Amino acid sequence: AEPLVKALADSEFVLRYMPSHEAQTAFPTTLEELQRYQAVILSDIGANTLLLHPDVWLHGKTVPNRLKLLRDYVEMGGGLFMIGGYLSFQGINGAARYGRTAVEEVLPVTCLQVDDRIEIPEGFAPEIVEPGHPILAGLPADWPVLLGINEVVVKNEPGVQLLARTPADQGSHPLLVAGGYGQGRTLAWTSDIGPHWLPETFVQWPGYGQLWRQCLAWLTGKA
Repeated sequence: AEPLVKALADSEFVLRYMPSHEAQTAFPTTLEELQRYQAVILSDIGANTLLLHPDVWLHGKTVPNRLKLLRDYVEMGGGLFMIGGYLSFQGINGAARYGRTAVEEVLPVTCLQVDDRIEIPEGFAPEIVEPGHPILAGLPADWPVLLGINEVVVKNEPGVQLLARTPADQGSHPLLVAGGYGQGRTLAWTSDIGPHWLPETFVQWPGYGQLWRQCLAWLTGKA
C-alpha cells in the first residue's frame, strides 16, 4: 500500500494504513468504531483475517462478525472500496473467500467461486467506458498498462456502473465498477494498487494519485 499512502499524503484524505497482521486485532469490532471513518479500503486482505480474531481461533470465544459490520456500515452511509490482489475478491486458490459473504452483498460485483486471478504478463491498457464519470473526469487519456486482475461479474442492479474494463482481446473483464448499497457507496477496482499487477510505470503516471483521490471523493460523497 506504500504507493497509495504516498499518493494521498498531500490530499484532503487522512489514511489509516493497517497491514493485515495488524488488522486481525485492530480492525474495528463495533459499528460505532467503523463510523469514525468515511470509507474503508480492502486490498489483499482475506476474509479470514477479519473473521478470525485471535479470540476466536486461539481461545474459542465469540466476537462480532466484521464482514457483517461492514455491510451495516455501508447500508448506513459508509463507503467501501475493494481493490484487487491475490487476497482480494476470491483470490488465489479461492483463499480470499469474499464470495457469498456480507461484503460481497454490498459490492457492485459478484465474486467467482474459484481462483479468480487473470495474469496478463504482456500487459493491457484499460478501456474507459464512462469517461465523464466524476472518478475518471480529467484523467490523462493515455493510461499505462496493467498486468493482471481478479475476474468478477458486474451485478445487474440499479445504480451499478461499469466505468472501465480490459479491452476486448483480453476478455472485456470489469476493471472499475461503481455502485451503492443502502445509503452508502461502493467501488471495485479489480487490479492492484502497486506491483506486480500495477507496475511502477503506473505508480509514476501523473494520473495515479488523481485516480485514487477521485475514487475516494466519489466514495465519500464529495464528488
